[in-house]
Amino acid sequence: MRFLTKSLPRLRLGAVALALSVPAGLPAFAQHFPAFQQAVAEGVAANEGVSAFYRAHDYADLWTGADDAPRRQAFMTALSRASDHGLPLERYDMPGLLAAFDAVESERDRGALEAQMTLTFLRFATDLHSGVLEPSRIDTDIVRVLPRPEAEKLLTDFAVAPAAAFIRNLAPSAPEYARLFRAKRELEQAIADGGWGPQVPQVRFAPGASGPAVVALRNRLIAMGYLERSAVASYDGVLQTAVQRFQVNHGIKPDGLAGASTIRALNVSPQERLESVIVAMERERWMNIPRGDRHVWVNLTDFYARIVDNDIVTFETKAIVGANGDNKHTPEFSETMKYLEINPDWTLPRSILARSYWGALASGGARHLQIVDASGRVVPRSAINFGRYTPANFPFNVRQPPGPSNALGEVKFMFPNPYAIYLHDTPDQHLFNTTVRTHSSGCVRLDDPRDFAYELLSRQSDTPKELYHSILNTGQQTRLYLDTPVPVHLVYRTAFTNVRGELNFRNDMYGRDAKIYRALVAAGAVNPAS
Repeated sequence: MRFLTKSLPRLRLGAVALALSVPAGLPAFAQHFPAFQQAVAEGVAANEGVSAFYRAHDYADLWTGADDAPRRQAFMTALSRASDHGLPLERYDMPGLLAAFDAVESERDRGALEAQMTLTFLRFATDLHSGVLEPSRIDTDIVRVLPRPEAEKLLTDFAVAPAAAFIRNLAPSAPEYARLFRAKRELEQAIADGGWGPQVPQVRFAPGASGPAVVALRNRLIAMGYLERSAVASYDGVLQTAVQRFQVNHGIKPDGLAGASTIRALNVSPQERLESVIVAMERERWMNIPRGDRHVWVNLTDFYARIVDNDIVTFETKAIVGANGDNKHTPEFSETMKYLEINPDWTLPRSILARSYWGALASGGARHLQIVDASGRVVPRSAINFGRYTPANFPFNVRQPPGPSNALGEVKFMFPNPYAIYLHDTPDQHLFNTTVRTHSSGCVRLDDPRDFAYELLSRQSDTPKELYHSILNTGQQTRLYLDTPVPVHLVYRTAFTNVRGELNFRNDMYGRDAKIYRALVAAGAVNPAS
């Protein structure tokens, strides 16, 4: 019996179950025959975790024994559906595995197949659990530590678990992953159905206008699910409301007028949107970690900071993130906020000192800055020969003391990390009126830091506002520790869902998602020609 003669995009599961229930050519030799053990040991020798698993289990088979059919079937079924997750189906070589079962003629063959199955399962499980790619190799500003499963524990748990449920639970459990999974299917269906119809002309739409361009706009919004099917051919209030809803979901000023930026976003193809969703699913796998029942979520592309409680946004405020250029991009990582620093000073990072302040400092300017030694004592500028130094070897720190003009404002929210990134207030409030808020040197500035602080403190004080201001009014630099530290996640999502499950898109301002998509294509996870 042959299991599979051609590589198919999706196997008929009934055929898979039948083929795997009685592997052809599999001799009924003793399970612990030395040739089997030797072949397994040789096949997994390069992976110490897998080797340790088999040693601990006396080289008992996991895949190739008479009683292993349910486990084989569950795995092969999962492999046949790998592309649903945007995983690289070809790298698991499912047809090769099935053919190898058919070709077994000895215990040594069976042992080699056992090792091949286990190593393939480990690769698939790792990809599904925590991603196909290593993010830091794609962009050095993605500094996540991936939650890679440990091989021996993974196999030990799998060996005693219901196989189908275990494999299913490898995928991220965060509700966002399930929503993106659903969105991927819907976009694929839209593509299969021919897309969203003709593009909308770049014309000026005004309330009350009518004609072919308005009809094209209406039809596009209907196809995308923003408008009920109708025969209305004028730019009326219903159409304006649909445009406004589209604008909200695409980070465009929601004025209900279909201007140039709105038309450009409307004319993006479903294929391009699908690329963003596939990248977002990979990013979700990178974050297959406990987020925290309460956590802070900053989507850099969205320019908002949010406090999230059990998947519900309980507070949000506009945010400013790193400028696009000059090594100012805000990195992506997760850490834990431990305290607020009220009335902070600002110690200038060397990069900012060199880029923005050294010339003024050396020539006697920038008088709002203090020069301090390692003990924190202020050093008179007259005592320093600036000609002897550069920003790199300057033996002092440069700081701005607390005060209303301090660059960090009145509070910063600290989650200690090696990148000197934190959330903070700012005196430059006018910058929050911009749509694309890429203005900082890397840190995240908050539009409403006081209410953000009140919400964080509400878990440890019945009067968080009074607590905050009692410290602020002293004018003294003070750390206020959180009784329960809060995880902070700095993320970068050009595709995500809102609280209603609606798909949102944002621009790839740093170009990171384009890099990730190219890497997924190279890995075989995406076929750009499909």
